[in-house]
Amino acid sequence: MDLRLSRVHFPVTTLGPGQRLGIWFQGCSIQCPGCISADTWATNRGHTTLEDLLKQITRLLPEADGVTISGGEPFDQPDALVALLSALRERTGADILVYSGHALETLSPVLQRAQGLIDALITDPFQLHSAHSMPLRGSDNQRMHLLTALGRERFTQFERFLTGQDKSLDVMFDEDGSVWFAGIPSRGDFQRLRDLLNDEGHLVQISADKARSR
Repeated sequence: MDLRLSRVHFPVTTLGPGQRLGIWFQGCSIQCPGCISADTWATNRGHTTLEDLLKQITRLLPEADGVTISGGEPFDQPDALVALLSALRERTGADILVYSGHALETLSPVLQRAQGLIDALITDPFQLHSAHSMPLRGSDNQRMHLLTALGRERFTQFERFLTGQDKSLDVMFDEDGSVWFAGIPSRGDFQRLRDLLNDEGHLVQISADKARSR
């Protein structure tokens, strides 16, 4: 089965409990203003197959406490998403968290197909000018839905206000020299980092810059 994939990383420690396998889908029809992952919006890149993705992650799954699927917009590729979720359930007992910028009410057809496959689901579009006071969300309008007993066991702890320990990011390095961050930054963090490094003479692009040049 074909799918569009942005990247895979392990371990991710900022998008759910424990050491997690992060899977980012490529392509997003929502394109929220201020999105920190604007490089994942384009649909003309990242072409691969589910089979190749599974080969890539099978060796990592025994070490993962959970799996976080984000993007991009995973529900823009519903068939690939459901197939991936089914394959993950066959291969691991780890919890599965999925992010979507769509409202829950619009996802019912896919969620019926994925019943029991998603433990926790965070929905609704990121709103740049809304408050940001809850962990695992980029803005407080986003809702967390605990869909299974495992989801309630693992994610109820995040139904609270942010603490200092929540304000952390994972750093990833690609072979081409790109640096990626996983997690939920405070507003303007990446722009401030870019400006600071540019002032020191470094050439830096952030995700939003790449989206504009795609």
